[in-house]
Amino acid sequence: MQIPILRLGETYESADLVKLNENLTTHTANPGLIRRDLLRINESKAALDAIPAETLADYCEKAAELFINAELPCGDSMQGPDDYVESLSALTRLPHTLVKMNMSKIHAAMSQIRIVIGGLTRGMPLEIFDKGITSVGGLEVNYYPTTSSLGVSLPSNAPAVNSLWLPALVMKIPVLLKPGREDPFTPLRIAQAMIKAGFPKEAFGYYPTTHEGGDTLLTSCGAGISFGSDVTVRKYAPFKNIQVHGTGRSKILIGEDYIDRWEEFLDVLVTSISANGGRSCINTSAILVPSHCKEIAEALAAKLAEIKPLARDDSDALLCGFANTSLAEGIDGMIDDLLKEEGARDATADHRGGGRRVEAFDQTYLCPTLVACDDKDHQLANTEFMFPYASIVEMPQSEMLANIGETLVVSAFTENKDWIQDLMLSPDIERLNIGPFPTNRVQWEQPHEGNLFEFLYRRRAIQGDLSVAV
Repeated sequence: MQIPILRLGETYESADLVKLNENLTTHTANPGLIRRDLLRINESKAALDAIPAETLADYCEKAAELFINAELPCGDSMQGPDDYVESLSALTRLPHTLVKMNMSKIHAAMSQIRIVIGGLTRGMPLEIFDKGITSVGGLEVNYYPTTSSLGVSLPSNAPAVNSLWLPALVMKIPVLLKPGREDPFTPLRIAQAMIKAGFPKEAFGYYPTTHEGGDTLLTSCGAGISFGSDVTVRKYAPFKNIQVHGTGRSKILIGEDYIDRWEEFLDVLVTSISANGGRSCINTSAILVPSHCKEIAEALAAKLAEIKPLARDDSDALLCGFANTSLAEGIDGMIDDLLKEEGARDATADHRGGGRRVEAFDQTYLCPTLVACDDKDHQLANTEFMFPYASIVEMPQSEMLANIGETLVVSAFTENKDWIQDLMLSPDIERLNIGPFPTNRVQWEQPHEGNLFEFLYRRRAIQGDLSVAV
């Protein structure tokens, strides 16, 4: 299979090819090609502007069914859902179970697009994208797009992150997509499903490219979204038009009023750490407890150690292999080196019956790891890795908020009203769950990171006789 570039809806074959495996080659876009295409982006915007947003939402709901069920163009062939699952699994080493779970999440975001956008706009009608004006609480409000293009540089570790950009099309903003090296399939399949459902093809760009090409795409579009590590966050920090989704360092905080019931919540802790193979920014990477640290660590470590490597097509598979084996070796070695420092121990080591890194089923795996930290400042106490990893630290409830740092998701197991108030006022928490909920729990009407509408649109003060505009 060869996957060409999609230049605002038109396929294009480049002389620069990248062979991903023995069966798959992608054509590569150079930075100049991306810049040239952006000269025509107003045509793409006009094509979306010509269609009512309600109709675009209908198209998105139709595209949801096509994405999950249909044969769709993929390069020089057609790709059915089973082909997609196997092809993506072969490249990313995600087991089939997790590919299908991510497919379901994308399907949910597309099929519930009205709920998603309602959450982003806080309930404004879709006509805001047609007229720029609507009535909210008896007041006429005006929003206008701040850009005519959204560039997105995608990762390979979690296909469902593609659900974050797709509302842009219903908001009438064309998208230019750079796929992750190990996942050229998901963004292309979504785009093809949306085109088949009725979206204008010129609203989509698909550019497998180099790091330089990715930089060009993000900095040349009016708005950009990137996914990556702390290094990526620092790299794009000077660019206010680029939104970076970095490491989440999501946490569970167990309050003093819940801690004696910790055994009831073991399954929630396991799910929070291990769901989606531990690869998501909303997976728990640290648990803070006011007491019972040793008992919880031993019980949780025993549960996590039950999650074993299985073949990619095994219906019980929960662990992902590493497409890049050197990355697995590097993570494993880093953890072992840091464990040599005082203040931390691998609580899962005694339960695993072997090393953390395992070669099995022609793949390299990292087995779930729970590190118990006596020192809250230990490097392993607040970090994140791309496999089921978490630390557990004991500290007084009164000190927890001062020590969490920037955190994407916090699940606070408590009913203490005063502490809940402190949690709700904390500037370090992006999404807050009150009660024993896993950190990976997502509600579409409550975006968990950033707000695409507020990123792409801006409110304008307006007054006068607006009857002619409404």
